[in-house]
Amino acid sequence: MLRISLLTLSCVLVVGLATALAEEKKEVTLKGTITCAKCDLKKEAKCATVIKVTKDGKDTIYYLDTAAHKKYHNDVCQEAKEGSVTGTVKKDGEKMIVTVSKLEYK
Repeated sequence: MLRISLLTLSCVLVVGLATALAEEKKEVTLKGTITCAKCDLKKEAKCATVIKVTKDGKDTIYYLDTAAHKKYHNDVCQEAKEGSVTGTVKKDGEKMIVTVSKLEYK
C-alpha cells in the first residue's frame, strides 16, 4: 500500500512539473517602445536593449536576451522605436527577460 501511494505521489509530481515547464515556454508578443535602458530610460549603468510595454497605465520593462541585445541595440540606443517583440519570458531576479524569436519595428 505504501508503494502504491509513493508511486501515485511521484506521478502527480512529474505531471505537475511538466505542466509548469510547458507554461514557461509559451511565446508571447509584446508591443511597445524598444529602447535603451541606460541612454533613454536612465535605469542601468550599462546599455541594455529593452521593450517598454504600457498596459492599464502601468509601464513594464522587459529586457531582451544577450543575443537580441547585440543584434538590435545599435538601432535603438540613441533613438527609441515603436515595435513588437515575440518570444518567451522568464523572470530573473527583479527583471523580466525575453528570449527573442522575432522583433519588428513599426
